[in-house]
Amino acid sequence: MNPSGPFGEELRVGVAVTVPEPYAADLRAVRSRVGDPAADLIQPHITLLGPTVVPSTALPEVEEHLREVADRHAPFTVHLRGTATFRPVSPVVFVQVVEGIASCELLEVDIRSGVLDSELRFHYHPHVTVAHEVPDAALDQAFTEMADFEARFDVPEIHVYEHGDDGVWRTMGAFPLAGSRA
Repeated sequence: MNPSGPFGEELRVGVAVTVPEPYAADLRAVRSRVGDPAADLIQPHITLLGPTVVPSTALPEVEEHLREVADRHAPFTVHLRGTATFRPVSPVVFVQVVEGIASCELLEVDIRSGVLDSELRFHYHPHVTVAHEVPDAALDQAFTEMADFEARFDVPEIHVYEHGDDGVWRTMGAFPLAGSRA
């Protein structure tokens, strides 16, 4: 799969845990305040599969794969707290996942198999981005503003998104987590 497309009859998809309201509004607001152009394009989320190009004809197979993955995983709780950064490797500030890490990691590995098999550029680290590729002062502002942020929510489903040519990530579907809790 080519992560730089799509071309012709291809789609760029991603899979994520979507952060619910009212927390999503707070995360979007700080991203907007620091001048991140993606603030209104990307729903606050924890990535499970980053942008991946698939043939349009493979969409039914992708959906079936995600349905099967979701059937194997139980709903779980996410607790977000405080900020961290990927600097100097990448100009990103994020809110940390402090509970639900293992569930995200297991989902990520399972999703990134079969029709969605792909290599990672970096080791998987569940997080919620609040500033990306903005000036250092804006990264510092996001880091400081969200340092005391805290949210806890249940994750009953995962979402697949399509990345449009206009830069907007649009929800294509939801897949309920149907596995049993350990």
